[in-house]
Amino acid sequence: MTVDTLRSVTTEDLHQQGARIAAAARVIARAPDAQRVDALLRAAANLRAVSGDVLVANQADLAEGAQSGLSQTAMDRLRLDEARIEAMAAGLETVAGLADPVGEVVSESVRPNGLRVRRVRTPLGVVGVIYENRPNVTSDVAGLCIRSANAAFLRGSSTALRSNVAVVETLRDGLRGAGLPADAVILVEETSHERAIEFMRMRGTIDVLVPRGGPSLIASMLEHATVPVVLDGDGNCHVYVDARADLDMAVSIIRNAKTQRPGVCNAMESLLVHQDVAGEVLARLEATMGEVRLLGDARAQELSEAVLPATDEDFRTEFLDLIASVAVVDSLDEAMDHIARYGSGHSEAIVTEDPLAAERFLREVDAAAVLHNASTRFVDGAELGLGAEVGISTQKLHARGPMGLEALTSVRWVIQGEGNIRT
Repeated sequence: MTVDTLRSVTTEDLHQQGARIAAAARVIARAPDAQRVDALLRAAANLRAVSGDVLVANQADLAEGAQSGLSQTAMDRLRLDEARIEAMAAGLETVAGLADPVGEVVSESVRPNGLRVRRVRTPLGVVGVIYENRPNVTSDVAGLCIRSANAAFLRGSSTALRSNVAVVETLRDGLRGAGLPADAVILVEETSHERAIEFMRMRGTIDVLVPRGGPSLIASMLEHATVPVVLDGDGNCHVYVDARADLDMAVSIIRNAKTQRPGVCNAMESLLVHQDVAGEVLARLEATMGEVRLLGDARAQELSEAVLPATDEDFRTEFLDLIASVAVVDSLDEAMDHIARYGSGHSEAIVTEDPLAAERFLREVDAAAVLHNASTRFVDGAELGLGAEVGISTQKLHARGPMGLEALTSVRWVIQGEGNIRT
């Protein structure tokens, strides 16, 4: 079966889907916590039970991806195996075990006139997500939406369509089994550019839209979207090795941040090294990380023959591959200036044994996540106790960093009086 034989969704069909998911969102918003938990546990069990079918669907996607010339990085993002499916199911169970954010009282007070005022967490409604290649995002996003009493309107890429269809059906079965509307999770199966733009413009149906993809998707979202957007932007992440770094630790962190999974947004893309330790660090990387292509400034090139010339654009690039830019700096201030100039606001790390340098870096670097003596790969919803993530927001409004359950809620004011009138 080719992607072309899968169901084509017309503009009219898309808005029919929108009407169905909006109706389902109203139901799930008032569903008891136990019912939403039950839906996730059933979905996890379903995913394990049909893992073979999911893998067959994924193998078909992989075969077509290889035929169409998908890069190795894209293929890795697309690929499922038994371990990844088990991680998806376990992720649903983890999210099911988290505290319910809905109804949480953020603050409360009594005004001098006797009014009782509370700010209470409430679902956003219909959460739209456009994403590329990664079928695990399907279960992560849908699980978080269900747990936070939202509906998930999903538009994946054509490269992962069969995989996404198979995963979504396990989630919809979980909802049905728990007595909730299956339409609380809907996948748009027509993946053309035109339909994506129509999806971005479903104002009045989609309450918030999260893009998870490369620069072209973000650019299209900024140009066409008419619904509120939370940007999951580029991950041009830096690791800065300070003059007082433990170099064994530094090399270990650099290698993990760059090579453990280079095709993801929290991988290191740029390395900054203090001049006092740059020679030794680059020599160690040349010996232990030869599979990574290093593109550096003139000072880095002088210190290592393995470093090739870098352009200004290289320092701005999210490579998503075994490539990294390298710059040698004279000071912490120069490192932070470099990050401010080239960084994307995602995740930035310092390796140092100097507590004052670490404190300044953590306080002054403007990013969604800052780290001291740890790999940027930890900036992930599951690793940070969120169970999973809808995305990693690089903007500053509403949500910033990995977006878990709390980021999928808003706050409303609940005001109670005893006949109070304003004079």
